[in-house]
Amino acid sequence: MTDPLPASAAHLLMVGPLLPELVADLASRYHVHRLWESADPAALLHEHGPSIRGIATSGRFGATRELIGALPALEGIFSFGVGYDTIDLAAAQERGVVVTNTPGVLDACVADTALALMLAAPRRIAQADRFVRAGRWPNEGFPLGTRMTGKRCGIAGLGNIGLQIARRAAAFDMEILYTSRKPRADAPAGYRYCPDITSLAAACDFLVLAVPGGNATRHMVNAQVLDALGPQGWLINIARGTVVDEAALVSALQAKRIAGAGLDVFEHEPATPAALNAMDNVVLLPHIASGTHETRRAMADLMVANLDGWFRDEKVLTRVV
Repeated sequence: MTDPLPASAAHLLMVGPLLPELVADLASRYHVHRLWESADPAALLHEHGPSIRGIATSGRFGATRELIGALPALEGIFSFGVGYDTIDLAAAQERGVVVTNTPGVLDACVADTALALMLAAPRRIAQADRFVRAGRWPNEGFPLGTRMTGKRCGIAGLGNIGLQIARRAAAFDMEILYTSRKPRADAPAGYRYCPDITSLAAACDFLVLAVPGGNATRHMVNAQVLDALGPQGWLINIARGTVVDEAALVSALQAKRIAGAGLDVFEHEPATPAALNAMDNVVLLPHIASGTHETRRAMADLMVANLDGWFRDEKVLTRVV
């Protein structure tokens, strides 16, 4: 079938599947080459690489140095999602390639998910659901949970998402503690700053991770931090799976050195450790913190705005580098 787009439309390489409506939207205005559908990706890059000016990707698929190097005409990498640790920023900068993401529009939904996990894990919500569905309620009692209200909420990373988590937690009469690279000047007066994550873990009941991924935060939560959190403490991760040493987490849970966890992200996702899958004191989500119709549409709109802005007049709304 003849391509209805004008020859002047920019060529994009789509690394992996995105929202169907977003894919259709991009295909209506750009020449889109779908790398993940190609039987021979190397041949696709050899044939079309010289004409590709943009990469459309996500935090899941990223863009490697090798991929960037295979596209001599590349001008921009446009990512669906706030995280960009899977994009080789150094390679992009060396080439003068702009990188954008979609921050801000997903903050509220991610914060909502953090609170959902903070309620679900200690109150055994998922376990209770399984208990009822299995027909056990008529014959057995269900174990007590732990309340969230009035506890101490420690947030690692008081950025925009962390601040929204704090505001929600405060509505549950929780004391707010946090750690960041430095104290946040506009943090409410009642928020208590901790100089590092270990001291934060030792001082809180819920340790909530809201930091970016990447080498700087890899395994930030290790055995030492988990021991500081202690047998009454709960770990909540809506950040990146790499922030937590997953083997250390499994060990701490098995030995009851922490009370439990609520996890939306995993170190090797979509794979999850069998040991975690078998635990009733852990709530596991398939990386859905931003997974609402409203937020994903807003993310798609922002990604398209970045693409259109760049190829129209080399201006973008949310530049990373």
